[in-house]
Amino acid sequence: MREYLQFYIDGKWVDPTEAKTLDVINPATEEVAGKISLGNATDVDKAVKAARKAFATWSQTSREERLDVLNRILAEYQKRFGDLATAVTEEMGAPASLAQRAQVPVGMGHLATAVEVLKNFKFEEDRGPTMIVKEPIGVCGFITPWNWPLNQIVCKVAPAIATGCTMVLKPSEVAPFSGHIFAEIMHAAGVPAGVFNLVHGDGVGVGVPLSSHPDVDMVSFTGSTRAGIEVAKNAAATVKRVAQELGGKSPNIVVDDEAFAKGVGRGVASMMTNSGQSCNAPTRMLVPTKRMDEAIAVAKETASQITVGDPNGNSQLGPVVSEVQFNKIQKLIQAGIDEGATLVAGGVGKPEGLETGYYVKPTVFANVTNEMTIAKEEIFGPVLSILGYDSLDQASAHENAPAHGLTAYEQAADLNEARKIASKLRAGQVSINGGGGDMMAPFGGYKMSGNGREWGDYAFHEVLETKGLLGYAPKVAAE
Repeated sequence: MREYLQFYIDGKWVDPTEAKTLDVINPATEEVAGKISLGNATDVDKAVKAARKAFATWSQTSREERLDVLNRILAEYQKRFGDLATAVTEEMGAPASLAQRAQVPVGMGHLATAVEVLKNFKFEEDRGPTMIVKEPIGVCGFITPWNWPLNQIVCKVAPAIATGCTMVLKPSEVAPFSGHIFAEIMHAAGVPAGVFNLVHGDGVGVGVPLSSHPDVDMVSFTGSTRAGIEVAKNAAATVKRVAQELGGKSPNIVVDDEAFAKGVGRGVASMMTNSGQSCNAPTRMLVPTKRMDEAIAVAKETASQITVGDPNGNSQLGPVVSEVQFNKIQKLIQAGIDEGATLVAGGVGKPEGLETGYYVKPTVFANVTNEMTIAKEEIFGPVLSILGYDSLDQASAHENAPAHGLTAYEQAADLNEARKIASKLRAGQVSINGGGGDMMAPFGGYKMSGNGREWGDYAFHEVLETKGLLGYAPKVAAE
């Protein structure tokens, strides 16, 4: 059993100020997999003070110095690849194949991307008599989720390191193992003391004092819209910058053309990845009403082929992350049934033979309307809703009405048609025909899906301030 009872502050592993622990549950076994200490405001204050002290020197380092540190972090990350993959599977139930092929590699990808961006990033812009300078914002507070733990840690930490910021990280207390190992990686890489700090804990004990701390210059939060609103409120009193990557209810518009069946199948498979526990999952599939029966047949066949089971085996889906999440999903599946949606696949209860573990049946509903609960609420589980539309204009209008706007998806044989639809959708990303995997593409939402952008060079700007140096150069007199 893992015991991660210390925090990483000022380059050292230190004991918490209060001896209070939390059991971490393995969702596949429902048994305790480890313990972490729960931090409090005093622990946060120590970490922030360490970060503030380190900022004075780290902010003045050269591009070359920061590149060297990033490359050392990347090397240590690669050494701990297997440990990280095992931890992700254990803490949140991701199948070993998903942990090894996506969950861990994506963190490595963000580190490599930060290295490439930093090599040529323009921190200064000469505008004649004025010099525009991009400077590190200061101390960053990072609050990360459990569903893609390494992705969300590294896509925040790497740009901060690259730009000369210092930071305090609070990983999810639900899935904290990979975050703790990441702190070990930072230590092994020789990141200067105080540049990176980690405090375990929950939202009340650590998240609130971190987001409200007067010496934190910006806070970046990934999680639910509800919690994101609270983070923004906490940050408001000190007028710090807030970046939020929040909830989604992403549409997937399938066009009425010769690629229809392929598009429906792709949409079902994409929705089920990571047991549906992705904020950008294509949870709302829109199909022409006249082809609803065809969509049902394809979706049923696709869902029937998805295997669920032990994440250390060969199954495509593991359990969802916790009992709380399992119960929420079951309640929403029942709501879909009660409100009259057509149950195409799955349903309430656990898959046959999986009585232990928080396993959910891959579930598909059809003939869903916008008024139904499953069409409106973020389920965060392997549950797909199929809705009908009478025209593409109607589909686009429907998908711009909801409060969320994180991602959108399209399936169309005609690329020009797909591009036209994409131009009308109010979302931070639009994926056309399965397009994705570009780590330079900005990631973030419109409307209540958040503000700010992560990934690639856009992530750098989130942790930089802009300064204008007037009179930097003398004006050239006209001849």
